[in-house]
Amino acid sequence: MFFTGVYTALVTPFSANGAIDYSKLEELVEFQIAGGVDGVVPVGTTGESPTLSTADHLKVIETVAMTAAGRCKIMAGTGANSTAEAIDLTGAAKEYGVDGTLQVTPYYNKPNRSGLIQHFSAVANLGLPVVLYNVPGRSACEIPLDVVAELAQHKHIVSVKEAAGSVQRVTDIKALCDIEVMSGDDSLALPMIREGACGVISVASNIMPSEVGVLIHAALDGDFETAQMLHDKYAQLFDDIFIDTNPIPIKAAMAMKGMIEETYRLPMCSTTDENKAVLRASLESVGVL
Repeated sequence: MFFTGVYTALVTPFSANGAIDYSKLEELVEFQIAGGVDGVVPVGTTGESPTLSTADHLKVIETVAMTAAGRCKIMAGTGANSTAEAIDLTGAAKEYGVDGTLQVTPYYNKPNRSGLIQHFSAVANLGLPVVLYNVPGRSACEIPLDVVAELAQHKHIVSVKEAAGSVQRVTDIKALCDIEVMSGDDSLALPMIREGACGVISVASNIMPSEVGVLIHAALDGDFETAQMLHDKYAQLFDDIFIDTNPIPIKAAMAMKGMIEETYRLPMCSTTDENKAVLRASLESVGVL
């Protein structure tokens, strides 16, 4: 397997003036490694990639790659809705020595079946292992099952991150081809693993990497009794970290714990006091705060 277990979709920490706090980013990576994660994913949705310049984007990947080198895998978010941009970002990330690339479905322009195949194949031709990222709720473009199956024949397209909210998609993909599947939702990770997924790209693990790791690896080891017990324990928190648009709640939670400053780049901004109260109660209930 290329990618299995817990991969943390890293937040991008900003300082009060909106600049990226690279020292804090290094601390967050060290926290993840200490927590035993299998890998980290810089500059995905949770890393606020839409508000990062190209220079910022690549600097975040380089910083994470240098900090984590040889201690956990690195799956760099280098997708774009322009194939040329995705190729440029992926080529640069490859030079930093990352282990793979997360490629979001091109958003807004909504390519057809042939366009999707050509887009992902062009990126995969660079030779870096590619994880397809199916997130129609954000991209307005789902990767059809037959397209996943066709892309799975490319030797460098190794996995798909399923964030469409459907456990059935895992079952259907595994019936069509041998591509790896990772859950894109903490709340669906356990049921997806039951259906053949091999891990999760997690938001919750930003604040509790070891706890998510124990849950996921119990499930992967076939200890579904332990995994279910832990899933039930954290289920409300898994829901509450999406009480507002990701990554707003997880950054608020991390700020409550003193891990980062609660700073975003517009159009992302802080959530309501009511939502923060719900989030705080959820964090306290499981002992994170």
